[in-house]
Amino acid sequence: MRPMSLWESGDSSGKVSLSALFSGNVKEEIFIENKLTLEDIAYLACRGGWPRSLSLNKEEALGYARDYLDTIIKFDANRVNRKLKSLIRIQMLLRSLARNQGTSTPNSTIIQDLEMNYGIQISRPTFLAYTKALEEIFIIENSDAWNPKLRSKTAIRQSDTHYFVDPSIAAAALEAGPQDLMNDLNTLGFIFETLCIRDLRVYAQPLNGTIHHFRTQAGLECDAVVHLNNGKYGLIEVKLGNEKAIEKGANTLIKISGKIDTDNMNPPSFLMVLTGTYPYAYKRSDGVYVVPIGVLKD
Repeated sequence: MRPMSLWESGDSSGKVSLSALFSGNVKEEIFIENKLTLEDIAYLACRGGWPRSLSLNKEEALGYARDYLDTIIKFDANRVNRKLKSLIRIQMLLRSLARNQGTSTPNSTIIQDLEMNYGIQISRPTFLAYTKALEEIFIIENSDAWNPKLRSKTAIRQSDTHYFVDPSIAAAALEAGPQDLMNDLNTLGFIFETLCIRDLRVYAQPLNGTIHHFRTQAGLECDAVVHLNNGKYGLIEVKLGNEKAIEKGANTLIKISGKIDTDNMNPPSFLMVLTGTYPYAYKRSDGVYVVPIGVLKD
């Protein structure tokens, strides 16, 4: 079951179009109001994009996401791979992955985390069997590295970034509800990033696009690269909302754009800081778009 984006669930106004950003059909001066609050973001992340949840009240919708995770643990993973008989291992693995979502934490580190924090010893082949099963039932979907042509011989990190297909699975694995996330903005930031990656994947699909990440060994990174099969691409940094974080994200995008060898590949179609709670969408004087997820569509 594929989760819906905020545009599909009616939680985004859709007044900024990803396809328009690629085609250049966005007004030079835009000012579009974002109605999503921090409370809304926390709830939408925990509710998830499951079609069934839209017909439920808020408490029932949150319960649906938790029930879905229970079904995954008890039935689905074992159905895909009958060797996966330990429910507690699956549960703790999901929790560890949730704690490391949005990062390129090596598998070996997650295996150590399982032993140190949960007392679960697991071999690398068993770990890979579990994660493969979770991929096959569309629970986790990592983001692989983007390899542009750069002006300098900068080393690019090739490891995948860990993501869940839907942020509600991560929240349920952490046993976190909306208020828990409101009280822990760091965790909310990572779960919000998963929500954004989910929506970007949905929006990129009709454009024949894929989502990647970009990280150099020196620490320069971009959360999402939307790459189309015609060679066009857009660079996106995800920030929950405050001015300082948006400024940092915009500066990072400009630095990365400056390293790309535009003599041998297209320049980026757009640079975007994708936010959660910023009050409006606009284009900065440096050309970077600031776009709340609550106004974006395909």
